[in-house]
Amino acid sequence: MTQTILILGASGRVGQAAARAFSDAGWTVRTFDRARDDLARSAAGADVILHAMNPAYPDWATQALPLLDRTLAVAERTGPLVILPGNVYVFGDDAPELLGPATPHAARNPLGRVRIEMEARLSRAACPTLVLRAGDFVDSGPSGNWFDKVILGQLDKGRFVYPGALDRVHAWAWLPDFARAIVGLAERRGDLPAHVDVPFPGFALTGAELHAAVSRVAGTTLALRRFPWWELALAAPVWKMARGLREMRYLWTMPHRLDPAPLARLLPGFQQTDPDEALRLALASLRGQGGVTSTQTSARRPISGHSSPAA
Repeated sequence: MTQTILILGASGRVGQAAARAFSDAGWTVRTFDRARDDLARSAAGADVILHAMNPAYPDWATQALPLLDRTLAVAERTGPLVILPGNVYVFGDDAPELLGPATPHAARNPLGRVRIEMEARLSRAACPTLVLRAGDFVDSGPSGNWFDKVILGQLDKGRFVYPGALDRVHAWAWLPDFARAIVGLAERRGDLPAHVDVPFPGFALTGAELHAAVSRVAGTTLALRRFPWWELALAAPVWKMARGLREMRYLWTMPHRLDPAPLARLLPGFQQTDPDEALRLALASLRGQGGVTSTQTSARRPISGHSSPAA
């Protein structure tokens, strides 16, 4: 029997990747347009709802929770599994290096508190819910995230621009793998608890290791540059997005990686793409694209945020 998923936020990078992955797995894929569609009508008969709608940082305080509440209200009436693409914001700047389902949600900053409340509401919902949590995304095409917009934003000039400490491990996820994991978990929904929190391990590298890996895949040693955070400080009074980016800066100095054990238990046969292959595919898509050379350019095409799903 054909299974159906409704994707909210299908124009975002997670939504697009999920649509491809579910379609490849034989699911019927529905998408939702907030400006045109009725959510209850769109969700009728759906087995799974992927809540991948993610406002820009400046709008989180006013939009993120109402959007999720509407999704949960519909799902509580009709019964589908609601999946939320999660991130590491909930843990705060004093979290341990290994992040898992039992790690306290102790963030104190505004964006982190919004994500904590979103996940709390998900856990209390009267419908099955799931959080699949990832670090920063590496994608198969330009998507406006930290990796393609900043770190490799000057690839055409032979530069690698890193926003953090080079000796701290940082969590990454190859987005097509993350989307396949969403499909795998959705297909196991009958075996899952009412609410489940699943870290997606991806791959974890220090800044120095990432620089070496990208240089290796590129076939040349890229010149290492540090991201000019001072430019965001100057831009913050007039560019709201800069304030959110600066708020989450600690994630570039706080060592963190995601526990692989829960996903291995739930999807024991799941194979992730080799990191070098993921980087090779990402670089192939970015060559010739040009890049960001300053945060003034970024202001016109803003970074979508640290692991900010579906932006």
